[in-house]
Parts: sequence; C-alpha cells; structure tokens
Amino acid sequence: MEFSIKNTQPEKQRAACVVIGVFESRQLSASGQELDSASQGYLSKIMATGDMNGRVGSTLLLHHVPQLGNERVLLVGLGKADAFDSKAFLTSINAALSGLNSTGATSAALYLLDEVVAGRDIAWKIEQTVLAAYAQRFQPGKLKSKKDDAKESGKVLKKLILNVAPAYTKIATAALAQARAIAAGVELAKDLGNLPGNICTPTYLAEQAQSLAKEFPLKCEVLERKDMEKLGMGSLLAVAQGSRQPPKLIILRHNGGKKGAKPVVLVGKGITFDSGGISLKPGAEMDEMKYDMCGAASVLGTLRAAAELKLPLNIIGIIPASENLPDGMAVKPGDIVTSMSGQTIEILNTDAEGRLVLCDALTYAERFDPEVVIDIATLTGACVIALGHHASGLFSDNDELVSEIEQAGVAAHDRVWRMPLWDDYQPQLDSNFADIANIGGRAGGSITAACFLSRFTKKYNWAHLDIAGTAWKSGKDKGGTGRPVPLLTHFLSKRAAS
Repeated sequence: MEFSIKNTQPEKQRAACVVIGVFESRQLSASGQELDSASQGYLSKIMATGDMNGRVGSTLLLHHVPQLGNERVLLVGLGKADAFDSKAFLTSINAALSGLNSTGATSAALYLLDEVVAGRDIAWKIEQTVLAAYAQRFQPGKLKSKKDDAKESGKVLKKLILNVAPAYTKIATAALAQARAIAAGVELAKDLGNLPGNICTPTYLAEQAQSLAKEFPLKCEVLERKDMEKLGMGSLLAVAQGSRQPPKLIILRHNGGKKGAKPVVLVGKGITFDSGGISLKPGAEMDEMKYDMCGAASVLGTLRAAAELKLPLNIIGIIPASENLPDGMAVKPGDIVTSMSGQTIEILNTDAEGRLVLCDALTYAERFDPEVVIDIATLTGACVIALGHHASGLFSDNDELVSEIEQAGVAAHDRVWRMPLWDDYQPQLDSNFADIANIGGRAGGSITAACFLSRFTKKYNWAHLDIAGTAWKSGKDKGGTGRPVPLLTHFLSKRAAS
C-alpha cells in the first residue's frame, strides 16, 4: 500500500473517498465542519436524520456529496469528545479502514489524525494507523489455492493519504518511515509464524535469515549440529535429537553502530514445531504449536526493521532452532544433559524444551560482550493464565532495563507487565541428581521458567519476554500477531537515539 503525508483541506481533496470524524451527539469534527460548509450543510442534514450519532467505531458511507470532488465521504464515529483516548482512536481507525476496504475505493484521504488523543502525539497516531492498515490488508491464507476475489480484481485500497497540520509534516514523515519498517517486520513475523511445521523447519528459518542478509546490509552465520557439538551445547542438542530435521543456530548481525561498540543481543526461541516430545501434549490444538518459533520470527522481523531504518546501533539476533518430537532417540524424562555453560540439567519434562534451547543460546551470547541481552519466547502456558493475551510477561532484575522496555511497550502500544524474579522461587528448580531441574512444578510456572534462564545470564544485563499469550491468536481469527516486533523496534530506536 502507498502512504503519503499531506496538508490538503478536506473540501479540496481529490481522493476517491474522504474520511471524516463525528463525535457523539452528532458533533462534526473540525474537518467535518469544513466539508459541511463546502457542501452547503449537507452533512448537517445527514446528522439531523439520526443515521450517524457518533458512537465510537460506527460508520456511514455517503455518495456524491454536493459540491465535493470525490465520490465518497466516510463518516466515522469517534465517541465522546472528552473521552477520545488511545482505545477510542484505535477503534475508530480500524473501523475507518474496515469501511474503506469494503467500499471498493482504491484511494482515500484520512482526516482523523488532528483529533487530540490524551498522552499521544502525531507520531504515535501515524504509526498506529499504518500498522492497522497493514494488519487489515494482511492475508494469512497464502497457501490457499484460490486467492481473494477483491484482490484479484484490483478493487482494494491502494493509496492512503494521511492529512496532518502543516507544522507536523516533518514529524509525520519520519513517523511514517518508522511505521512502515515496523509493519514490514510484523508481516514477516506473521508469515513465518503462520507457516506449517512441514515448511517452516529450522533449515527454512536459517534460509530466511540468509535471504534477509542478501536483501539488507546484514551478516548471517548458521551453525550446524557438528558446530554445536564442538561448543558443548548439550542442552539444545538434547531437544533436537528426537527430530529428523537438523537443528540450526542462526546468528544475524546489524552492524550499524560504532566499531567495537557493545551490541544489543536478541535471542529468539525457534522451536518450529513442539509436540511436547516424550511428555506429549494433548492432541487438541496441537496444530498451534507451529507458533512456538514466534520468538525467532520476532527477532528476524525486528532485525529487518532495524536494517530498513539503518539504526546506528550494533544488534545481534541469535536463534536456536529445532523441532521437539517423540522419536526413539528423543530425550526422556529423567535424562541429565550438560549445557554449554557446564551446568547439568535434569529434564523432568520434555515439554519444557524452550528453556533448554535458550540456555545454550544465552551462554553463546557471552562471546559478544553484549550491552544487553533480551530473550523472546513463547515459553509458558502459565504466563497466558497470569496475563491473558494483552500483555507479554517481562522478567528482569535490572530496574533500569525494565523501565526502558516498559516505556517502549507503551510507545509502541505493544505492552508488557513486569513479573517477579525473586530468589525465593529458585529452590523449586532444585534437583537431587543435577545442578538444576528444567521445571519447578505448576506453582509460578512462568516465574520458575524465567528463574531457570537467569542462571545462564550472570555475565550481562538481561531481560526475558514471555510472549506465549501475545504471539498468536486462537479461534476464528487464528494467526500470528507479529508481536513483539513493535516493542523491540521502539526499544532499539530509543537506544540508537540516545
């Protein structure tokens, strides 16, 4: 889709459709009042009929409004003027885009960005509008044999004009560039997450990283099983030994910062299909375990965004990729393996495999002398129970880093919630036979998982994001969400600017 920033008055706009806001009690927005004046009160007459009351998210499409040069005017309800907050803005934007996509108009001019949203600036409004536009045009069924009829006929929204006050043009233009980079990263993460496990294997993930390195100035290295054996990655390899698909350790670098500057390292869990291994999962909804590589997908999406934005920062993505399947060679409950760190791990449950591949990747990250390491993983169902699907779980002992990530989440509208990481939980991981057990029981499951990872991160600043509840949607709208690409990109952008 083509986007542009304009300062054109609504009555002079020549797009196929003009989008105007209406507050409750049938109160036209400022741009709506300009159109009403130009159309000699036509919109006021429509308001008087009661067809549009301004309820948030409601829409009314008008054709051939007198004295205007465009075919359509779309009225969008904004709700109460004194309660027009972030939620109301997002609801109205999504309603407007949905309405536009059903009209057959190929171009539209949006006049909703001048409305004041408490605590949000024009850059946020631009970004959320672009992300919403990308989300609505996204097609998860790319493997279907029959394509969408509307897309085949070309009757889709192709051009969106974002109208802002002249004073905001420069800020809006910069925000548009960032939004498009984030949106492309989100789409990449969604596409990878939605692919089935027979296509998106560890090898396929490695190939996607290599393709990114050809498209952008990124450097990619892929370690094979023999390389991991030499490094002593017994924990990661234990997970992989039940699969015929070879594991991969993918390293993708964005060298945008000063030479020698410490990098930010992102570690993404890349379990391309998780059956649970010998500790087999229930069959119902097991198909959704193709999403267990969404941490890896978000790292690739974020590196893509960073490269497109040319962030002046050194960033390294590390992806431990494997399948987790029940084979005659698969690791068994009670087995003890030695991690790259030298710590021995008693595997009490083979379905707690994410932490087993991550711990070796986190140890591997030490060699880069990182400024900070953030791992991203669909790690625990317990986090979904604790936080639902709105916030990702955030774990770290570094208050400054926590604050930084929280602020990035608010700025991106990709929010997190800090969970405890107290030493009180560590004894739950005690083992009679090894240095550590890979599970700590049902109580505080997401916390003990983070505690497990913390034992491999003592040499650098570290945070863990549990995205099990936010990386994908189930049910009718099943599919990847692309989170937390927006959060991570904002985190990196803020670091690059400081």
